[in-house]
Amino acid sequence: MKSGNKISQIVRLKQLVQRWRRRTPSAGWLAVYVGAERHRFVIPTRFLKLHVFVSLLNKAEEEFGFQTTGGLVLPCDVVTFNKLLKGLDRDERGVGDLDIDCFTAKCSELVGEFSSSSKVFESRSFTLLLENS
Repeated sequence: MKSGNKISQIVRLKQLVQRWRRRTPSAGWLAVYVGAERHRFVIPTRFLKLHVFVSLLNKAEEEFGFQTTGGLVLPCDVVTFNKLLKGLDRDERGVGDLDIDCFTAKCSELVGEFSSSSKVFESRSFTLLLENS
């Protein structure tokens, strides 16, 4: 075996190990898959105690049952999940206490409100709109 071939194999193996390590969440974090395209998100495990995630996990159980292969798949579209994460980043307690259906309904109400007046969106935060609704 040529030494050049052996070196390239070692380099490929090292790259594979590095890719694998990046895919494994560190302690206190959990990878979940969202949407039809199974977009991967890494979330803090503390989110799993929030009511909004408990209701989302219940929906996952209803829709998918208990999977034994693959990761945790959540029945939510990527856009709504991104909004959920941003809302939790701004106000974890306020948004976390909502049911996932209630959160989705509030998001759709806000979209209608924002499309009629963009100045409302600029002057009020997401958290305040959720509390006032």
